[in-house]
Amino acid sequence: MPLLLSHAVPGRSQAAGADTRLLEAAEREQAAVIASLKDMVHIESPSMDARGLARMADYTEKRLRELGAAVERRKGTQGPAEIVIGRFSGTGSKRIMLLAHLDTVYPVGTLQSQPYRIEANRIYGPGIADDKGGVALILHALKILKEMGWRDHAGLTVVFNADEETGSLGSGELIAAMAAEHDYVFSCEPAPDQPDGVLLSASGTGTVVMQVQGRASHAGAMPEKGRNALVELAHQILQTEDVAASVPGTQLNWTIARAGLVRNQIPERAYVTGDLRLMNPDGFDHIESALKERVRNRHIPDTETSIAIERGRPPFVATPAGHELARKAQAIYAEIDRPLMLIPGTGGATDAGFAARSGKAVVLESFGLAGFGYHARDEYIAVDSIVPRLYLMTRILREVAKP
Repeated sequence: MPLLLSHAVPGRSQAAGADTRLLEAAEREQAAVIASLKDMVHIESPSMDARGLARMADYTEKRLRELGAAVERRKGTQGPAEIVIGRFSGTGSKRIMLLAHLDTVYPVGTLQSQPYRIEANRIYGPGIADDKGGVALILHALKILKEMGWRDHAGLTVVFNADEETGSLGSGELIAAMAAEHDYVFSCEPAPDQPDGVLLSASGTGTVVMQVQGRASHAGAMPEKGRNALVELAHQILQTEDVAASVPGTQLNWTIARAGLVRNQIPERAYVTGDLRLMNPDGFDHIESALKERVRNRHIPDTETSIAIERGRPPFVATPAGHELARKAQAIYAEIDRPLMLIPGTGGATDAGFAARSGKAVVLESFGLAGFGYHARDEYIAVDSIVPRLYLMTRILREVAKP
C-alpha cells in the first residue's frame, strides 16, 4: 500500500493553497477507497442480472446506513433491480444530489478472464471505472465529511441507479423528478477518454426504426408480382444515410437490418434500426420530419416506408451556471497543483441528461474516478486520481452548500 499512496498527490509544498485538513483526510482515505473498489468489483453486476444487482444494492444500502442516511429501495418501472436512495438531513439551505450507477456492461464470469488486480498506478477490474469508482467516491467523500461534522446542506440525496447501461429505461423518470427537487446534481461517471476532467455536455439518445412494407411472391416463378421490401429498404438507407447533416446537432447511423424469411420468396417486409444521438431536445422532432420527407421518394412502386423513433435519454448541456461551477472545480484542482480539463462534449449518453431535463438544478457530469477502457477489455482506474477526486468532491460540496 505505501507504493500506492506515493501516487496520491503532488508534494505538500506544491499544494500550498489547499485545504490542508481535507487533503490530509483524502490521503488517509485512499486505502479504504481501494478496499471498497475491490469489494464491488468482485460483485459482478451486469444490468439484467438480478442477483448481482441485489448484492450491490445490499452493499451500498449498508454503507449508506453506516453513514447515517435514511435509505429506501425503489423498484424501477422496468428491469430486475432496485434503485437505492439515501437521504441525509442537514442544517443549511441548499439541496444537493449525488448520482452513480450499480450496473455494468460485463457479463457474469468476466472476472475469470479479467481479474481484479493492481499494477503500478492502475487498478483493473470489470466496471471499476464505469461506475463502481463513482459509487466508491460518493461513499468515501461522504465519510470524510461526516467525520468532520459537515451538515451545511438542507438535504443531500444519493441515488444509485441499476439500469444506466441499458438506457435507464426504468429509472430515468425518477431521476428527472428527483433532480428537479434539488439545487445541484453531481453525476459521478468517469470522464470520457480523458485522464482528469469534468464533462459539459453529453448526447441524448434515440432508436430509429425504418420499416418497408412490400408484397411477397415466388422468387423463381413470379418475382414480378412481388414488391421487394429488401430492395426498397436498400434504396431508403442510401438516401437517408446523410439525413442528419440537414439537422444540426444530430447524428444517425443505421446499425441493424433484417429482411426476408426464406430464400425463394420476395420479402414483403424489411426494416433497419439506427442509433440516434442529439444535442438538442428538439432534434427528435426535426430528424423525424426530415426522415419522413426523404422516404417519400420510392424506388419500387406500391411499397410503403414508415419511420418510428423511440426517445431515450435527453441530451445534457451544462447551463451558464454549470459552466461557472466547472470553473470552480478547476480552481479547486489548482489548489493541489493539478490540472482539470473542461471537456466540451461526448457522443456517449449519461443520466445527467435526465437530471438536467427540468432545468431546475445546476448539473455537472464526470465526478467519478479517472480511468480508461470503459466497456472494453481491462478497464481500469488511475490510483493517482483517488485523492484529488476525493478532495474535489468534498471541497465542492462544501462550496455549493454555502449560503
